[in-house]
Amino acid sequence: MKLPQISGIELVKKLRAFGFVFVRQKGSHMRLEKNSQNETIKITVPNHPILKKGTLNRIIKDAGLTPEEVFG
Repeated sequence: MKLPQISGIELVKKLRAFGFVFVRQKGSHMRLEKNSQNETIKITVPNHPILKKGTLNRIIKDAGLTPEEVFG
């Protein structure tokens, strides 16, 4: 699947639909967390107008999701 060009804020909105919670922001980086079974998944999303494809792909994988799940 070809990844779309989206901003960091748009990605945060999509991750919140999967149970991630905004925790804090330091500079231009937003931190989200999700409690899952015995672990906490921590994701850092840069607040950029357009995320690079590699960055977007890594964030989705670190969140334990697939591009198809996030973008339908």
